[in-house]
Amino acid sequence: MKNRSLVSIDDFSKEEILRILDLAGKFEIQPVGKLLEGKVIATLFFEPSTRTRLSFESAINRLGGKIVGFADSSISSVTKGETLFDTIKMVDSYADLIVIRHPFEGSARYASEIATVPVVNAGDGANQHPTQTLLDLYSVRKTQGSLDNLNIFMVGDLKYGRTVHSLLMAMAHWNTTFNFISPEELRLPDEFKLHLDSAGLKYYEHLDFSDIISRADIIYMTRVQKERFSDPIEYEKVKNVYVLRNSMLHNTKPNLRILHPLPRVNEIHPDVDNNPKAYYFQQALNGVFTRQAILCTLLDLNF
Repeated sequence: MKNRSLVSIDDFSKEEILRILDLAGKFEIQPVGKLLEGKVIATLFFEPSTRTRLSFESAINRLGGKIVGFADSSISSVTKGETLFDTIKMVDSYADLIVIRHPFEGSARYASEIATVPVVNAGDGANQHPTQTLLDLYSVRKTQGSLDNLNIFMVGDLKYGRTVHSLLMAMAHWNTTFNFISPEELRLPDEFKLHLDSAGLKYYEHLDFSDIISRADIIYMTRVQKERFSDPIEYEKVKNVYVLRNSMLHNTKPNLRILHPLPRVNEIHPDVDNNPKAYYFQQALNGVFTRQAILCTLLDLNF
């Protein structure tokens, strides 16, 4: 591929995205192998993570690779004052690829400019989360049979939600209609609307979606992220503004699937879990296959 690192979903063209999804499908059929044997992958998680970190580690282990790194920056030399530059410079000499999650926007791009090995952005603040986007695209295509002509509902924290930002940018490659549902305080930033305008795509903004839920092909629920709020009172105002319940799904499309990048708090009631339209746990599993495809693609390893 022309881009060795994956920092933004824009680092991959539409054709490259489709190749990743096709390769992920092969890994779903055959997830265990030795493609990463002899490779060392560094996982640097400066911010808490469960699914992203564990699915990366599962992907690496299933393909025979080795893992170095940390899941808590408090046990690293960051606590001694080490800069991100020095950390990346050091780890660059230990590993064949670096996976990094960091609370500051732009940190993954900065790391990619320092490192000589590929860098994968596992989330940088409220900016982007491209590997989540690729597993989301894989989940959408698998459940809908296509990425074209879909009505995507994005619900919740659209201001700080990096998974929303990345998925929107990626789905702009296809003929997508977007419905954005959020409180005023968490509306989608204008820069993303301008991107959709330039792509000639339709989008609509709503404060509620109970009356229009029957139009959705995909409902992408997100939690309101407490860690992004400097004022706890502002968080309390909006934390439970949307709760998806099973009773709301009665008149929805047969093909509807509910996605969520997880973790959830209150925004999807547990009574939705047994509905066949709930797909978020399978979506999380798809992260293993997709991240296997990403790692092998960036390391130029043939399946």
